[in-house]
Amino acid sequence: MSWLVVALGAWALGWWVNGRLARSPLARTKGGKLAVPVIFGLTILILWEGLVRGLGVSPVILPPPSAVAAKLTSSLPTLWGDFVQTAVKGALSGYLIGCAAAFLTAIVIDRSPFLQRGLLPVGNFVAALPIVGIAPIMVMWFGFDWQSKAAVVVVMVFFPMLVNTVAGLKASEQMQRDLMATYSASYLQTLTKLRLPAAMPFVFNGLKIASTLALIGAIVAEFFGSPTLGMGFRINASIGQLALDMIWAEIVVAAIAGSAFYGVVAMIEKRVTFWHPSQRN
Repeated sequence: MSWLVVALGAWALGWWVNGRLARSPLARTKGGKLAVPVIFGLTILILWEGLVRGLGVSPVILPPPSAVAAKLTSSLPTLWGDFVQTAVKGALSGYLIGCAAAFLTAIVIDRSPFLQRGLLPVGNFVAALPIVGIAPIMVMWFGFDWQSKAAVVVVMVFFPMLVNTVAGLKASEQMQRDLMATYSASYLQTLTKLRLPAAMPFVFNGLKIASTLALIGAIVAEFFGSPTLGMGFRINASIGQLALDMIWAEIVVAAIAGSAFYGVVAMIEKRVTFWHPSQRN
């Protein structure tokens, strides 16, 4: 009963503090913008801990955050190896290959109306294919190591990146393109000095979408064949062992890695597209 009181009291206190902070001038500062989600997240963790312990929930069903934290600290070498195998080798390599290939393909498609009408509808069809159908095929083609996971990621990120880049290359206005033509600018000059800069917000939108898909694709692909390493393999193996604390520890690592991945892309976007209205204060 005491845990329930602590949990509900912490929730009420966190709600009150965040409400006051959100309405104060501090909410517009960098510290205020960071404090609100941090306080909210800590409140959820305290509520989770209190409810699990107060209601006597079995750790097999839902472990408390303290148990997940203990598993994190005691399994750092294992979690680090899984992170390198899945996030670095599988997700990051597939992300870079898929996005680079999609970017170059978009430039080629931009020069060909035939490819615009033929390839993009096929891309929408391929993008709708379920990953559970693609992953086993890639495992049969590329083996059980990280190469098959990277191939799944390439398929997942290629067409979202392609569609956004093609749309971005059309973002410049006709008057701007006519002005470049009056200056006798070549296609390459128009592309590099006008159309690619105007396409950057669309390109980074595709990169951010792909950053979330990449890690998900690599983890799910490991369910269909993997060496004894990787986040997906560890989650799949822990399900059979009823080791819910390890599963949650892997989820925490994946969430941190995905957030950091997305944050790096967003930070680069802010530096590159500083001129865009969405990046202005």
